[in-house]
Amino acid sequence: MTDVALSHARGIILAAQGEPTKRPAIKSFFDPVTFTVSHVVRDPASSACAIIDSVLDYDPASGRTMNDSARALINYVKSESLEVQWLLETHAHADHLSAAPLLQTELGGALAIGREITQVQEAFGKIFNAGSEFQRDGSQFDRLFQDGDRFKIGGLAATVLHVPGHTPACLAYVIGDAVFPGDTLFMPDYGTARCDFPGGDARQLYRSIQRLMHLPDEARMLLCHDYKAPGREQFAWETTVGAERTGNVHVREGVDEDAFVKMRTARDATLSMPNLILPSVQVNMRAGRLPPTEDNGVHYLKIPVNRL
Repeated sequence: MTDVALSHARGIILAAQGEPTKRPAIKSFFDPVTFTVSHVVRDPASSACAIIDSVLDYDPASGRTMNDSARALINYVKSESLEVQWLLETHAHADHLSAAPLLQTELGGALAIGREITQVQEAFGKIFNAGSEFQRDGSQFDRLFQDGDRFKIGGLAATVLHVPGHTPACLAYVIGDAVFPGDTLFMPDYGTARCDFPGGDARQLYRSIQRLMHLPDEARMLLCHDYKAPGREQFAWETTVGAERTGNVHVREGVDEDAFVKMRTARDATLSMPNLILPSVQVNMRAGRLPPTEDNGVHYLKIPVNRL
């Protein structure tokens, strides 16, 4: 069967490679606490931009949120007189809280995620016993993307690839000659995302990565995290499709599906849960909003015992 979405994504990348006005200007912001990279993606021919995978700072010891990471994005957007058209989430993150509601209040933009967020909401709604008041239909977001959906950032062509495996709702955004794969891939020397969260699937992840590897080798790939592989001195979050295809330590050419699944499953069994998974997911499944206040006016985050 022809992969129409992938063919369209390839066309966007190839068209952008030969035309500077179709190549996004990208400013990245690294949060060393959660090892997360947020990206401001700008149309070079206008003031239009999108923000991908923002961070709301959170101190688990005190239960306090802070806006330093989000404020850096806001200050940059305002200093450059940019118009935010989209707030894009690659998935419901388990390692940091999203700052999308704050950014939307201050900067505008439509908040988007994959339509399979409903599966994440259903699974974690049960884990957190969120109750019937928690809608599990994705209605907290402005747009639910599906595989092959197309959109614009000013004059920049963009499309969506559904790349499940890390979570059911993972998306890669192809914007001009750049690919934003979320947690699906890390730098070639670090490998791939874990698949042991509810709804994760190592076999699905392998197949999703193979789709990404069929994009043009020269396409820029801007990652969501970097944990600095042993022996590397600097954090890094930009590579190419070709570098991933030929050099990724987990899934380079020659690694077949069964070998990857065996490796990924064994590796995941040794990993502890992310430090912020419990606050992050119950906030991010609500599009970055805290659970409703209780009768004393205070927001509370739940800690399910012996569930994860």
